[in-house]
Amino acid sequence: MPLTNQVIIMLNEITTQVKNKKSLTTEDESLIKETFNKILSSGQYYDVDEIESWFNNEGTWTHKPTIVRITNMSHYVQSRFEQAPKKLKIVSDSDCDC
Repeated sequence: MPLTNQVIIMLNEITTQVKNKKSLTTEDESLIKETFNKILSSGQYYDVDEIESWFNNEGTWTHKPTIVRITNMSHYVQSRFEQAPKKLKIVSDSDCDC
């Protein structure tokens, strides 16, 4: 599945905010994880392979270990998001019109 424009915009935000593309700081990693979480929380989805491909082709990301690290973070966030229990609304018996 190709990346949507909204996902690409968020990936561009990562690109502009990370200063050193060869060495991610803990702040950079937090930003990246938060960005992927925002993508998923907004109802957008991404294919991890597409994320890796985008960073490989973007131009400013030339350090392969950094791209692999970002790809791994995107997969980690996606897995955690999918495993998170969905919040259910509990309806009492008195609220039911059955």
